[in-house]
Amino acid sequence: MVQKINRDIFSLGQKALPATKDDIQIARDLLETLIAHRKECVGMAANMIGKQKAIIVFESGFGTYMTMFNPTIIAKSGRYVAEEGCLSLDGVRKTERFRKIKVRFSDENFEEKIMEFTDRTAQIIQHEIDHTNGKII
Repeated sequence: MVQKINRDIFSLGQKALPATKDDIQIARDLLETLIAHRKECVGMAANMIGKQKAIIVFESGFGTYMTMFNPTIIAKSGRYVAEEGCLSLDGVRKTERFRKIKVRFSDENFEEKIMEFTDRTAQIIQHEIDHTNGKII
């Protein structure tokens, strides 16, 4: 079900709790909400719909989407400064990003995965992981 976008700075600034198999519906709602906002948004974290769980969803290319439970960046390279906006916040801000990242996460079946991402997809993932860590750009 499409959820309302959370714009409360206090709750957005809180670190997410680890996600479990009991949080599958949160991930489904999060993905439906992202798809409903696909014209202005390419990724979302669960706190953006008011759920303090470490779950992110994002556009992974050409209309396909990916869900990650408990994502953690385990390697990064190619530091640069990006300008980003956020559906939960007004305006655009500068932030540090990395061109290449390696992420450990659980998939929808709660199987652990490690994948590398580059460029735009890496930037989206970093932004959403910041959300799970309570970091507001």
